[in-house]
Amino acid sequence: MTGTNPLNGPAAPGGKATSAPLLGRDTEPTLFELSHPGRRAWSFRTTGIPELNIEELLPAEHVRSEPVPLAEVSERDLVAHFTRLSHRQFSVDLGAYPLGSCTMKYNPKVCDAVAALPGLAGVHPAAPASLTQGWLALMVEVEETLCEITGMAAATLQPAAGASGELTGLLLMRAWHQAQGAPRHKVIIPDSSHGTNPASVTLGGYEVVTVPSDARGCVDMEALASVLDEDVAGIMLTNPNTLGLFEEDIAEIAAAVHKVGGLLYYDGANLNAILGVVRPGDMGFDIVHMNLHKTFATPHGGGGPGAGPVAVSERLVPYLPGPRPERVEDGAEGKPTYRWFTPERSIGRMHSWHGNTLVLARALAYILVNGGDGLQKVAEIAVLNANWIRQRLSGTFDVPFDRQCMHEVVLSSRNLKQAHGVRALDIAKRLLEEGFHSPTVYFPLIVEEALMIEPTETESPQTLEALAQALEQIAYEANALPTGSMTEAPRNTPVRRVDEARAARTLIPTFDARGEKQA
Repeated sequence: MTGTNPLNGPAAPGGKATSAPLLGRDTEPTLFELSHPGRRAWSFRTTGIPELNIEELLPAEHVRSEPVPLAEVSERDLVAHFTRLSHRQFSVDLGAYPLGSCTMKYNPKVCDAVAALPGLAGVHPAAPASLTQGWLALMVEVEETLCEITGMAAATLQPAAGASGELTGLLLMRAWHQAQGAPRHKVIIPDSSHGTNPASVTLGGYEVVTVPSDARGCVDMEALASVLDEDVAGIMLTNPNTLGLFEEDIAEIAAAVHKVGGLLYYDGANLNAILGVVRPGDMGFDIVHMNLHKTFATPHGGGGPGAGPVAVSERLVPYLPGPRPERVEDGAEGKPTYRWFTPERSIGRMHSWHGNTLVLARALAYILVNGGDGLQKVAEIAVLNANWIRQRLSGTFDVPFDRQCMHEVVLSSRNLKQAHGVRALDIAKRLLEEGFHSPTVYFPLIVEEALMIEPTETESPQTLEALAQALEQIAYEANALPTGSMTEAPRNTPVRRVDEARAARTLIPTFDARGEKQA
């Protein structure tokens, strides 16, 4: 392409619009390229509304002299375009999504149906409590259920995702220490932590203090003891940790941090591994954030968005963000009513409204459908699946911490890199050709050429077998094919291998980026 007419399709070198671009498996025109003057999608012949004089409504200087240059396409072309694009994507509805540390589960459609009920989806968040009693009752039930699952006293439902929950927890930590008359300046994190942890600590105004992992992949207790002092506000941990290993010394860690007056923050990214088996509150944690879009199978990203409620122990309840929903017993009729209230020492709002409430509704539906025994089975099968993968692929790939893992396992392709120059990235790209989403790569950072696999409980033994066979085949090719062959993958996907570094540094997010690149 040497140029583009945004309304009439790609322009030929002579400046005249060419015929409609050809459709193919490897190409998909933009709507601008499909555009043709005068085409419209379906519309009413007439609305019955008298034609308005725009000059009477808007000052002349604010009225465009030309129409907005939007694509003009028929409904048929419009639907076909987006349907074809959807077929070029991968999702949890298409196949296994073993993205370690992300808990990419299949999302049950019954939960989507619940969230789509008109009585939930059609309510404006500014409606008064007297007209939204059902919503407030649902939110109170969500809070009480999450507190029961985590062993905490109360929770805020406002945080919009996990990182928002982290910041909320750190602000709660700060508020509590300030109320004690002893502000602190340091927060401890393990070297295997999620990248959001040090980022949130910094955003919360604290200094990051990193402690290393020991030979078993857990917090090094001697190193922890050496940095604990009365300037430590708390420690951020996930348990199991990001190596997929349970922190066996968690009771001792809690006692040591509490002894110097610090608080324990639980990163709930890996909560799926312990549902119904053990609770963070019973381990000694004071603050717990939960990723509802992970543990409770609600859609991630554009299909969600996320939700990151934060639950706290009794002493932190007065600091929770407000307003919060509250149940009030009506003495006259004996029926509960609900209201909004703000705790006396609240840190303020963390969301412009009340949180991503339709995600909360989906999560509650998931919890109620499974029940307590079902949630425990979720955790047990997730752990079983991860350990099956670990055992099956041990020997094909390195296993840096070859002992029982929890819901995810960290493998390493350093054996293939040393022998044939094949990197974790090459393996991940090659796996796309087999119909699987790639695992997480190069994380945790402390594992060389890391391949982090979290199969979740939603994948069947047949799917796990197919995934294992695909990874074994890739490892065989890495050993058998000429050096450099793996760098060509993926070869059968709509978009082949891209230069991630260049894409991030010189991103051109426009429809005609291809033309600009070639110009």
